Amino acid sequence: MNILVTGASKGIGKAIAEELQDTGNLFVTGRNIEALESLNSKGFCACNLAEDISELITFIKKNKIDVLINNAGEYIYGAIDSVDFDKINHLYNTNLIAPTKLIAAAVTNMKEKKWGRIINIGSISGVMGEAHAGIYSASKAGLLGLTKALALELAEFNITVNTINPGWVETGLGMNSIEESDFSKEEIIECIPQRRFVKPEEVAKLVKYLITEDAKGITGQGINICAGLSVGI
Repeated sequence: MNILVTGASKGIGKAIAEELQDTGNLFVTGRNIEALESLNSKGFCACNLAEDISELITFIKKNKIDVLINNAGEYIYGAIDSVDFDKINHLYNTNLIAPTKLIAAAVTNMKEKKWGRIINIGSISGVMGEAHAGIYSASKAGLLGLTKALALELAEFNITVNTINPGWVETGLGMNSIEESDFSKEEIIECIPQRRFVKPEEVAKLVKYLITEDAKGITGQGINICAGLSVGI
């Protein structure tokens, strides 16, 4: 299998890339060239998903990607009436529009092969909603809608499509989002039933399972990995 992980230079994406490096032919993309070079991959394409991704689309077709992990994402925190419109466009391009384009680029090969795996990394905020993060929540909710529709569309080709929805994860993005919020790390942990943050490796191991034949019956699903956050407090 030919695997592509987006946003692989750090956080969840890096953990996924490291988990999958011996699973198939691993390809990665992200903005940090030095970080991409440090990964044990067959090749990489450095780019910003919020900008021109034509080179990455060509890269996907050339390498016949049949396992696509849409992990890269951006986060905005702030009242809806104070959000800069340019930031809205940047976030939607990264979180929803680019993943859609990458799926479209990869699916032709998957259909021909009659096998494929598409995994989107969403967020528990796209399931439950998050005050002052409406733009982010909406973009991740969009991934869930896309996942369900494409799972139906592609099922006959033996292509599964799923979204993993992490809660608070111990990553740079997670910690930065805490700094931007109105709550301390301790206050957030008190709202999580397991009283802990999810580790990036937990998400990576779930990704690894979903691309196996054992998981071929799982498609169109939004799978929460949030230490119980989605259940309630």
